[in-house]
Amino acid sequence: MGISGSPSATSKSRILVEHALARLATGGAATQMVDLAGLPADPLLGRGASGPVAAAVAATIGARIIVAGTPVYRATYSGLLKVFFDLLPQDGLTGKIGVPIVTGHGAAHSLAVDHGMRPLFASLGAAVVAGGVYATSSQFQNGKPAPELVRAVDRAVAEALALARAGLSGSGAFP
Repeated sequence: MGISGSPSATSKSRILVEHALARLATGGAATQMVDLAGLPADPLLGRGASGPVAAAVAATIGARIIVAGTPVYRATYSGLLKVFFDLLPQDGLTGKIGVPIVTGHGAAHSLAVDHGMRPLFASLGAAVVAGGVYATSSQFQNGKPAPELVRAVDRAVAEALALARAGLSGSGAFP
């Protein structure tokens, strides 16, 4: 399961989440992308109901591995990602494996992975891979991630798959 927490359709974090999903699919996992910017705002804010928002929440709860990508805003994840995670039930990610991906302009915000995304996943019960990914703007050329960045995403996905196969969250199958 991939979640793009960026309001931009050309987001660097979305590119990395898409790459992670492709690697998960190669590893045998069924994948789905939820682009939060495409969901209706009022239901995301808890004001009313929406089929697409309910489906995104259900897909997230039903996933075994959740890759969430976000640009850094004010030293942490986007508000868009925050309001979506607020819709998930308490302990809704218990037994799930989280893969955090964060992008920012420079290295100054690299702690957003450890001080923002890890606690966000953990607050809902998810185990988080050790190899979270932080990417800077300079690691993208012509919209493509640099080889070292691709390798970092590949390592995080491999870790998530290994944890899933080891039965970290219960059954050996993953959706």
